[in-house]
Amino acid sequence: MKKGVVVFAALMALAAPVAFAADHGKAHDMSGHGDRSMMEMGDVAHQEVVDGVKATFKVLSMKEHMKAMKMEMPKGMKETHHIMVEFKDAKTGKALTEGEVKVKVQGPDKGEQTKDLMGMQGHFGADFDLSKKGKYGIMSKFKLKDGKVRSSKFWYTVK
Repeated sequence: MKKGVVVFAALMALAAPVAFAADHGKAHDMSGHGDRSMMEMGDVAHQEVVDGVKATFKVLSMKEHMKAMKMEMPKGMKETHHIMVEFKDAKTGKALTEGEVKVKVQGPDKGEQTKDLMGMQGHFGADFDLSKKGKYGIMSKFKLKDGKVRSSKFWYTVK
């Protein structure tokens, strides 16, 4: 019985971000974003072609993003930025939306955060705490549908 409760709690915890992500697009038409995907927002932090896959990384301030959507930051939320990556076939430009993505962020204080990015609206993303000013090392490993493990890393500065 206890195991069932733990599994149910874990599933509910995973469902909450999915529900948020699913609600992220069309439901907020009033914001002016309409059907615009999150990948269309923010600036490109890093882009490179890795073994035939074009990876485009963006880092969005959660505060600015929520403000643009006319929403308030949830109380007690410690994550300050959304890191997202979009993968495309380098030759055809076709979106690659299936796979596993893990990102490790090393902060200016040498503290580390590692998360699996969740697939959402044509990209993979997760929220991280980038509250300290300075240089962050962002390292990513990803295994897409073709089964090859690829990696990418770059520096991102919070001012």
